[in-house]
This record gives sequence, structure tokens and C-alpha cells, in this order.
Amino acid sequence: MSILATLAVLALAALHVYILVLEMFLWTTPRARAAFGTTAEFAESTKALAANQGLYNGFLAAGLLWGAVASDPVGFQVAVFFLACVAVAGVYGAATASRKILFVQTVPALIALALVLLAH
Repeated sequence: MSILATLAVLALAALHVYILVLEMFLWTTPRARAAFGTTAEFAESTKALAANQGLYNGFLAAGLLWGAVASDPVGFQVAVFFLACVAVAGVYGAATASRKILFVQTVPALIALALVLLAH
């Protein structure tokens, strides 16, 4: 992968680590509630569900990191797979939760995917 493609994949991995932290550890804080548009009551009652979501975002981050650092052809294949997973998850989240997810998750994933494919 090119340096630009690798940086894009790493940036997306960092975003998913941040989402993991928000969902697993900061879900009931004002910062996370503002990011996800939730009330204190909703955040408290969905804390376990959010932590589960955060864990899945951590798995996405781990896969993206693996794709960024692994040698080709494995690095390329893993990066493509996890970028596609992020894009699909973002489309689903935009359709079911908030359109904002499309721009926060799907667009960056598709840009990184394009960079990875162009670099291959």
C-alpha cells in the first residue's frame, strides 16, 4: 500500500478506537451523549448495549490496523475487507440511527478503500 493509503486506513482505525472509548467507557458522560444525541436517562439504560457496540468498533479498528501493517497480499486483502465492513456498517447505521454516520464512517471508509485499491 502507498503511504497515503496506509495513513487513511490508520486514521479510520483511530476513529474506531475513539468510538470504542466513547461507547464502552464514556457512554453516560456529557461528551458521549452530545456525540450520539442521547439523554442521560437513555444513556444509562443502554450502557451495556453501547459497550457491546464499542467492542465491535474495536474489532473493526483491530482489523484496520492489521491491514495497515501486514505485508501484501494479506495487508491489502485485510484492509479491503475491513474497509468494506466499515462502509457497510456506516450505511446501516445511517439508515437506522443517524444520517451523520454516513459522513463520519462511510465516506471516510470509501475514500480509504479507493486509496487502497488505487495503490494496489
